[in-house]
Amino acid sequence: MKLDLRGHQEKYVIEQSMLNLFPGELPVYGTVTDLDKNNNNNNYAIVSSREENINNNNIKFRVSVEIKYHNGLGESGCEEILSGDEYQQEGQRRYWLGYCFFMAARKILKITPPWGMLSGVRPDKIITRALLSGESEADAEKILREKYFVSPDRAAMALQTGRAAFEAKRELNIQDICVYIGVPFCPTRCAYCSFVSQSVEKSYGFIAPYADALKEEIQAGGKLIRDLNLHVRAVYMGGGTPTTFNPAQLEKILRAVYDNFDLSRRREFTVEAGRPDTITEEKLKVLKDYDITRISINPQSMNDQVLQAIGRRHTAEDIIRAMNLAARAGFDNINMDFIAGLPEDTPAGFAKTLNACLKFQPGNITIHTLALKKGSRVLTENLSVPDAADVAKMLDYAAERLNRAGYEPYYLYRQKYMSGSFENTGWRNLNLNFDAGCLYNICEMSELCGIIAFGAGGATKLVKSDQKRTEIKRLFHSKYPEDYLARPDKWREILRQIADFYK
Repeated sequence: MKLDLRGHQEKYVIEQSMLNLFPGELPVYGTVTDLDKNNNNNNYAIVSSREENINNNNIKFRVSVEIKYHNGLGESGCEEILSGDEYQQEGQRRYWLGYCFFMAARKILKITPPWGMLSGVRPDKIITRALLSGESEADAEKILREKYFVSPDRAAMALQTGRAAFEAKRELNIQDICVYIGVPFCPTRCAYCSFVSQSVEKSYGFIAPYADALKEEIQAGGKLIRDLNLHVRAVYMGGGTPTTFNPAQLEKILRAVYDNFDLSRRREFTVEAGRPDTITEEKLKVLKDYDITRISINPQSMNDQVLQAIGRRHTAEDIIRAMNLAARAGFDNINMDFIAGLPEDTPAGFAKTLNACLKFQPGNITIHTLALKKGSRVLTENLSVPDAADVAKMLDYAAERLNRAGYEPYYLYRQKYMSGSFENTGWRNLNLNFDAGCLYNICEMSELCGIIAFGAGGATKLVKSDQKRTEIKRLFHSKYPEDYLARPDKWREILRQIADFYK
């Protein structure tokens, strides 16, 4: 879709709105000409704005939008007053541009997406922000429904997850952080995966030196965190699949964490043991010996045909074996991940998977929506996936079934290129005698505190908040294991920047 921006350069707002409302379209910037308008094969959007200063530093802001899509034409416009400081006016300006784009698109599409005009990763931040400002839950939910056109069921879900973030925020202080430890190796690469992870088949030789290098970074980072007097509230060891490490390598990293971080204030320690074909009694004993409070066993599906289609080398029976091993090892808080929209899956198959999972009564169940990511085999090999209507049936069934089983949503987020423009949602089991929610997930998705990452593919996110705004600084680590091993200077530079930020 050709995007013609006149009077402003708010590319991000318009691009995200386009991706949300017109999946498959890619932005091409340029001037829309009469030739474009007369060519039935050309899709375009002209987004214009004008500003006029008026009294008391207020600005009269006019927006007009014209969209042509597959011979349909939609137009919208508004005239509003921007007020407050520069930061507040910037937010209002972006809202009205997005609003007019949405209204013009809706005239063509004749539908309203489940998340309305919201295009960002964290739709429930609006709820959390409103609650922190003293607004009632009813008024916060009303903002989503009436200002952003979010459907009633999604607004209700966002209220629950936004409330969880609000409650977590009240427990945190300015010196609290979470720690992420990345292990970018898996037994095989899944068809839907575009994460920075490598199959053991291709990268086995990197695993041992990677564990040594990661230990060195943890030692240096732990000293910095102690020197800065930061408090570790949650540790999350993810990837990839950390249990790709053998027991000795796993113990080496966990020992480094305990030797170099003060974990006296930590609420939880999660390790992703995601692939059941990496789980053994010996590895579970190592995790238990180091007081890991939460693990993930991520089947994605309990259907062998689906597992084969996505490139998994385990069966549904292996998942059952792994869950039973974990229960015998004493783990009472296990997360299980599932994906709605996988190749070869159906709404009936997805329902069967979820019901099989619920027999274990796991502490967490995370329901992902398949994201059609560039570089994944789903796209490169053009695998057949369920359409948006079937994905909607899967998610609707999951919400109804999980609510009935005593689970509630406690964090959610969205990604680009998600089927049907839906969401990923973490559900916690309310039937247990402890809070099964994952504080790290809430902090990461709601940006409640700093996340300091270690290892290849990690992303450190430093956070400072006040009443008006949140300052966020992102630092990206070496992407691949071989780069990480060759460039220790990169993580040392990141530690220097972390020190500067907090000092």
